[in-house]
Amino acid sequence: MEFTPLILIHIATAAGALVSGAVTLGMRKGTRTHRIFGRTWVLLMAATLLVSFGIRTSGHFSWIHLLSAGTLVALAASIYAVLHGNIRAHRRGMVSAYIGLAVAGAFTLLPGRSLGGLLWQAVGVI
Repeated sequence: MEFTPLILIHIATAAGALVSGAVTLGMRKGTRTHRIFGRTWVLLMAATLLVSFGIRTSGHFSWIHLLSAGTLVALAASIYAVLHGNIRAHRRGMVSAYIGLAVAGAFTLLPGRSLGGLLWQAVGVI
């Protein structure tokens, strides 16, 4: 496996989502800045999730794609919730989607995972 444009887009959007999500979750809720950061995070997450389905080992999906699908559902449900005034469901869904991102990222970096191996090689660890 090598760094393809799809993989580079995936890494860039995931890293951006990880940072912007942490900032968004840490700031005061309901403000204009929160909404701007939140929308940015949603766009980065959507790009990350959709691109992930194009990254396959030997042409097949892996179990980690289940996390992508679940996170995509949580993201959509959270947007629906906030649009309908259900802030509690919105908060719960966004936190779940962020945790999904962090868990998927952690599993990707495990030894034996193709993308993790590429990243570890790129930084000179292996």
